[in-house]
Amino acid sequence: MQKALKKYFAFFALPTLLAFLISFVIPFLMGIYLSFTKFKTVTDAKWIGFDNYIQAFTANKEFINSLWFTFRFTVVSVIFINLFAFLLALLLTKSLRGTNVFRTIFFIPNLIGGIVLGYIWQLIINGVLYFFDVTITTDPNYGFWGLVVLMNWQLIGYMMVIYIAGIQNISGDLMDAAAVDGASKGQILRHITIPLVMPSVTICTFLTLTNSFKLFDQNLALTAGAPSRQTEMLALNIYNTFYGRVGYEGVGQAKAVVFFIMVAAIAFIQLYLTRKREVEN
Repeated sequence: MQKALKKYFAFFALPTLLAFLISFVIPFLMGIYLSFTKFKTVTDAKWIGFDNYIQAFTANKEFINSLWFTFRFTVVSVIFINLFAFLLALLLTKSLRGTNVFRTIFFIPNLIGGIVLGYIWQLIINGVLYFFDVTITTDPNYGFWGLVVLMNWQLIGYMMVIYIAGIQNISGDLMDAAAVDGASKGQILRHITIPLVMPSVTICTFLTLTNSFKLFDQNLALTAGAPSRQTEMLALNIYNTFYGRVGYEGVGQAKAVVFFIMVAAIAFIQLYLTRKREVEN
């Protein structure tokens, strides 16, 4: 079997490798190159060095504002999503009636598209704010917390399923032994459940971190950056720079490269820190 796999590996892997090369590697490398050029199409690119990167940070404060807004949103979203998802997972792994129904209900929001979610929550939030004679775009704080609520509603159920899998993987004998030895529920949670669920924490933190940073369609539908682009996240800022301003295609591409490096660096640091706390089950 091993000889057969080695013999035909290249034959079966080649189509996938070619697709990956054409759809990801080549465009990614071209994007890095274009970030150092001034262009309207890929055929008329002129090398200008680091001018696009300098302009991205100095031409206006929109990119810096979007960076700070995205960072604050990501921190709040990662904390709340993982906290509530873990608490729901603890609740739904107890011997309660209807747990499978509740798991399904909490997971359903993850199946709805981001644009649809954005418009749904815009109607809901504006409906509530109507009584105060304001809208979600009146104040950037409304937009910020509206995005947080939307993101939590969409991802908590998904992360809950991962945490449930981690909790159910813990040996029942270990929990029983701790209870027999006199450990309280709080001590079992702190010293057994949380350490053994750390692989799930690593996965969920990574997913919420990257999804929060990359949020685009929900931001576009819910606030579109209003008021005055104060609720514009990084992905939407890059989109508006690239497609909304003639001659700024290179600047938009430079922002995209900075965005990729930043998200990749933060994600790798998070993976390193959380994996250090994982223990064997």
